[in-house]
Amino acid sequence: MLSKTPSNLSELPIYKKAIEIFALSQSISMYLNHDLSGLKEDGSEDTNIYFSGDIVQQSVSLAPEILNAELERYSDKKHKHIASLKRLTNMLYKNSYRLERSNSNGKDFLPVLRSELKKFKQLQRTWLLTL
Repeated sequence: MLSKTPSNLSELPIYKKAIEIFALSQSISMYLNHDLSGLKEDGSEDTNIYFSGDIVQQSVSLAPEILNAELERYSDKKHKHIASLKRLTNMLYKNSYRLERSNSNGKDFLPVLRSELKKFKQLQRTWLLTL
């Protein structure tokens, strides 16, 4: 972590949930990659494999946005990080639905991710009141 990371950050419920979502997204992506990495019968690749990478990329950005919002002193810059966090959460949600349409056994885990994202959104609302 960064040297100027507040010591209480790792204790924030929203930060903990962001880390959990990252770990879950990473696990789901690895599981899906086994099913989606092969070529189709016509020799083309399954485009859904890109969505599995997207959920990891988006989830890895959640915790840093929380950190940036916590550290930011100015309200307008703080709101930019909050808006980015909301966009990332919504994109994660959308990509989980896209992945659910894929031809993989791992898609059964995507409702679990969405359930965690719902909890994350609730934590966001509470956290916003503290900023």
